[in-house]
Amino acid sequence: MEIVVVSRHTEVPERFRRHVEEKLSKVAQLAPYAQRVDVEVTHENNPRLAEKSERVELTVRMKGPVVRAEASAPDRYAALDVATTKLLERLRRARDRRKSHHGRGEPIVAQDVLPLDLETPDVYDMATTLRAPTEPGVAVEAQLGDSPVIVRQKVHETTPMTVDQALAEMEMVGHPFFLFVDSETAQPCVVYHRRGWTYGVIRLNAEMREAEPVHAG
Repeated sequence: MEIVVVSRHTEVPERFRRHVEEKLSKVAQLAPYAQRVDVEVTHENNPRLAEKSERVELTVRMKGPVVRAEASAPDRYAALDVATTKLLERLRRARDRRKSHHGRGEPIVAQDVLPLDLETPDVYDMATTLRAPTEPGVAVEAQLGDSPVIVRQKVHETTPMTVDQALAEMEMVGHPFFLFVDSETAQPCVVYHRRGWTYGVIRLNAEMREAEPVHAG
């Protein structure tokens, strides 16, 4: 398994690189098919962010979904410790979840289907305030009308998947929810953590309707 260390706004000494290799040695045990671990070390120069000046992001690359974890701290060694703990826990959960598919029980999934009326106007009239981004992976921020609310949007490339695949993706990246399109029903869905090994699924019944023509006069 290859470990690649890159840095932003800082230099990474050889001593820290060796420490990274030692800390990540357990990854191969929990993810034997992992091909590479990307380690990104970022230094924040803003003195107001001194308590989070060192950020470490870990990404495990392997066949299937990637596994990510990150942490910030005043010291990069401390940030690495926290990020590694998160990463190993996610790998363990992913491993245990794979075992559950071999006769040891399935996670409980509660599912709800919600109707979506795409003609219902939003209280902030978001259609005239926000424009959806078009370039994948590029975040776009905009202020919501005259309010102090800032909305950050990003387009993620994806392919339709099953609920089971979405749960696996969510566990891998460590997010509390995961948005996807169900490959069986073509519905937009969200899976999310409830408690323990219990999950929830929200499905939207979306129906696009053509706007009625406007007649002058």
